[in-house]
Amino acid sequence: MTGTALIIGCGDDTGAAIARAFAREGLHVCLSRRPRHADKLDTLAKEIHASGGQATACPVDARDEDAVTELFKNIENNIGPLEVVIFNIGANVRFSITETTSRVFRKVWEMATFAGFLTGREAAKHMLPRERGTIIFTGATASVRGSSGFAAFASAKFALRALAQSMARELGPKNIHVAHVVIDGAIDTNFIRSMLPDVDAKRAQDAILNPDHVAANYVMLHNQPRTAWTHELDLRPWVEKF
Repeated sequence: MTGTALIIGCGDDTGAAIARAFAREGLHVCLSRRPRHADKLDTLAKEIHASGGQATACPVDARDEDAVTELFKNIENNIGPLEVVIFNIGANVRFSITETTSRVFRKVWEMATFAGFLTGREAAKHMLPRERGTIIFTGATASVRGSSGFAAFASAKFALRALAQSMARELGPKNIHVAHVVIDGAIDTNFIRSMLPDVDAKRAQDAILNPDHVAANYVMLHNQPRTAWTHELDLRPWVEKF
């Protein structure tokens, strides 16, 4: 059977770019995001098919343990063995600490940390018997720096980074590559375009992250020889301060 890549958090921009990139590598890409966006997943799957790739829309709420477990079983049994699993859920919100409700804090943790745990655990269960595979977690500036107004987001992303580190130390010696990618800067996405008025100027100056270039780095991580694996990779535009 064909090897597969699963993208959890396969949104319209970065997630879609990652899916296209792995489809070009010859993997059957399984596209997953919340069921309310199932129509967008279907559209992306058709686009990948039209380009000569293989893709299947797999809508699921990544916070639902039973649904995630079933998703992995269905892919393994009906599509092919998982070679790559990518957790790409963002959950970026900004509130002052006094305006951060318990509901917001919990929801961000569920999306960015708990869902990452479920994804990583199920990926490991299926990859360990084969002693191969790649698991990549998408991080952010908030993974390493808790800025003002990002208490919930930074807490969740810090925890996701710790999860990735723990998994890498446990699974690396068993030939499973676990990587964490710190996206340090704005990505040229629909969300960012709605927030920043000068996106066109930034794009012209290469001053904003290009989703296709981010995706190329994910493919690079998967293709790395195990004599020189990267665990943490940070990506930022050339003008970004750090």
